[in-house]
Amino acid sequence: MFDPVQLKSFLAVAETHSFTRAAERLSLSQPTVSQHVRKLEAAAGRQLVARDTREVALTDNGDAMAGFARTILAANDAATRYFSGAAMRGRLRFGTADDLAITGLPRILREFRQLYPRLNLELTVSQSDQLYRRLKAGQLDLVFVKWVSGTQEGVVVKQDTFSWVGLEQTVLEPGAPVPVIAYPAPSLSRKLALDALEKAGRTWRVTCTTKQISGVLAAVRAGIGIAAMPTSLVPDDLKVITARFDLPPVGDVDFTLIRNPLANTELVDALTQAIMGRKLTPFDRRQ
Repeated sequence: MFDPVQLKSFLAVAETHSFTRAAERLSLSQPTVSQHVRKLEAAAGRQLVARDTREVALTDNGDAMAGFARTILAANDAATRYFSGAAMRGRLRFGTADDLAITGLPRILREFRQLYPRLNLELTVSQSDQLYRRLKAGQLDLVFVKWVSGTQEGVVVKQDTFSWVGLEQTVLEPGAPVPVIAYPAPSLSRKLALDALEKAGRTWRVTCTTKQISGVLAAVRAGIGIAAMPTSLVPDDLKVITARFDLPPVGDVDFTLIRNPLANTELVDALTQAIMGRKLTPFDRRQ
């Protein structure tokens, strides 16, 4: 059993690389923090911190212990809230745009549910326009959608730019219609993509219509056409081909959280903070 107090002191040292700054963060004396780390090393039977006159760094065992410490302390905090009656209860209806679900969002939601086990989180995955309509109809409490950049409503989590995406070996014949893979209308990416082609005087034809990001990616990988999608969501096996074929810019997009003003403020605030406080990593096939 590792002492949570010792783990907190160790993590403070690991994150600040200083016993002095760790002590200031925890409002403890430096000797106390040092004692906690020594006791933790004794309990683990391994050296966790390498100390010299210039800096404080973690050993390989220290890196491993830091990961365990975060997990242990998070579980301890969740258990404390649960059994103290402080854990949030209720129902939170959350909707997310289909392609935003391929970011780090699943991991964030998993950790959120672990943190608030008594909270009933209901997830809806759909297109942004449909989610927005359901929010306004009172059917959802919070939505995470792709929105036109600069829109005043909601809280922007991340700003991005649409890019044209295809295979490395994609070939577009000069003068031929641009083969477009798109969501069905109404769809923000579809509208912006087709409007951009129209304004640039480029002819186009929709070669695949699909409701899911998995369908978009499958069609692009099959060489059926090209798609407009946020640049940060482009998987490693596909390429941004905007410049290669002199395709028109599609525009900017905001990944935005929009809340229902009638929803439980405490629940919506908690999930909003969880998403805002974590980095939305680029596309990851493991998610």
